[in-house]
Amino acid sequence: LMVWLRRTTHYLFIVVVAVNSTLLTINAGDYIFYTDWAWTSFVVFSVSQSTMLVVGAIYYMLFTGVPGTATYYATIMTIYTWVAKGAWFALGYPYDFIVTPVWIPSAMLLDLTYCATRRNKHAAIIIGGTLVGLSLPIFNMINLLLVRDPLEMAFKYPRPTLPPYMTPIEPQVGKFYNSPVALGSGAGAVLSVPIAALGAKLNTWTYRWMAA
Repeated sequence: LMVWLRRTTHYLFIVVVAVNSTLLTINAGDYIFYTDWAWTSFVVFSVSQSTMLVVGAIYYMLFTGVPGTATYYATIMTIYTWVAKGAWFALGYPYDFIVTPVWIPSAMLLDLTYCATRRNKHAAIIIGGTLVGLSLPIFNMINLLLVRDPLEMAFKYPRPTLPPYMTPIEPQVGKFYNSPVALGSGAGAVLSVPIAALGAKLNTWTYRWMAA
């Protein structure tokens, strides 16, 4: 019974984190995200997605102990988000209304780190967490450049729920800093490590809670 409860708790947590990742993307990753606040938002987006990916991926990976699980987890997140895009499509928006983040390559780096270090948990936290934070903004900027003009999308499909002060404006590129990818990678690399440690610790806490 305890084994069944423990596994159920783990899988429930995995589903919750994956669903939250999808909701975070929908709320922060649609067209308005790349227009109103442009590069400032890209940094926030990068950090939020890096930390959300790494906490669930390392939790799931350490739970199974199998390299490749983090990539599997990122794939689940990606599928969830693509399915969620269908809801917006049904409302009359174009299917690229929400830009799906590129999680899978960063998760692959986490898996490779875990495998290369012979399943060393601490190396996965430090090295893998750093690699996730560094790489995700790069992959997502490439992803963003492949999407058709987000500013045009913003004016063509305005959101009726937006207050007047949030209506789309021309992005002020370079007003605060010149490289959102560099800043996003730097901040993501620093913050992803403690969040990865939290994901690893959640694994331990869950076992202890279920064993109590």
